[in-house]
Amino acid sequence: MLLLTTLLSGCGALRLVYGQAPELVYWWLDGYVDFDSTQSEKVRDDLARYAEWHRATQLPDYAQLLARAQVQVLSPDPVTPDAVCRWYRDALSRSAPLIERGLPAATEAVMQFTPDNLKHIQRKYDKVNAKFRDEYLQPDPQDRLEAAVDRVVDRTESLYGRIDAAQRDRITKLVAASPFNPDVWFAERQQRQRDTLATLRSLQSAKAPPDQVQAALRTLVARLQQSPREAYREYDERLKAYNCMVGAEVHNGMTREQRQEAAKRLKGWADDFRAMSTAR
Repeated sequence: MLLLTTLLSGCGALRLVYGQAPELVYWWLDGYVDFDSTQSEKVRDDLARYAEWHRATQLPDYAQLLARAQVQVLSPDPVTPDAVCRWYRDALSRSAPLIERGLPAATEAVMQFTPDNLKHIQRKYDKVNAKFRDEYLQPDPQDRLEAAVDRVVDRTESLYGRIDAAQRDRITKLVAASPFNPDVWFAERQQRQRDTLATLRSLQSAKAPPDQVQAALRTLVARLQQSPREAYREYDERLKAYNCMVGAEVHNGMTREQRQEAAKRLKGWADDFRAMSTAR
C-alpha cells in the first residue's frame, strides 16, 4: 500500500520512498503491534530480506505491466468496462506471490505476539476507525458526496494531470450514482478486524505450532480478500462492475494531451521500477 500510494505521487518520490520501504513498513506495523526489542530486531531483518526479494523479482514485472498500460492509454479506441476489469484483475493477481513470500515470516512474528500486542492492535483499530468515520461518514450527505468526489478527482489527476470543470462535473455525476456505501464498507471493515483479532487470540491461547499458525493465517488472508458474507460479496461485485464502468468513462473523456500526460507518467514509473530492480 505504501508503494502504491507513492506511485501516485510522482517519479522522484517513488525511488526515494521505495528505498526506505523496509523502515516505513516496520513503523507502520509497529503502530499496530508495538513490538518489543526482540520482536523489532526479527521483524526488521525479515522486512529487509523481503525488500531485496521484492526488488529483484517483482519490480521488473511491474515495469512490464506499466509499459503495457502506457500503450493502452495512448490508443484512440474507447476503453470498455470489461477491459478495465481485466486490468484490475491482472494487477490484483500480483498480490499472490507477495502473500506466499511473506507468510513464513508472518507466521514467526505472530507466534511471538503477546497479550499486550493484541491489546495494542485493538487500540489501533479504534483509532483508524475514528479516522475512517471522519473521512467517509460525514453526517451531511452533501459533505459526504464532495469528499468522495475529491478523492476520485485526486486519483484521476495523479495520472492524467489537471482536469477541467466539465470533466469534474462528469465525475461528480458518476460518484453520485455509485452503489458505494461507506456504511456497508465500515461494517465489513469492523467485522474483518474482529475476525483478525479472534484468529490471533485463538492461535495465542492454543500455543499453536508453526504449520497450524501458517494455515490459519492463509485462511484469514483468503477471508480478507473475499468476504465470507454473501451479502457483502454481492455488494462488492456490483461496486467493482460500476467502478470499471467509471474508469472507462473517465478515461474515454480525457483529451489527447491528458492521455499523453498519463503515458508520460506511466513511462516514468516503469523506468523507475526497472532502475530500482537492479539497484543495490
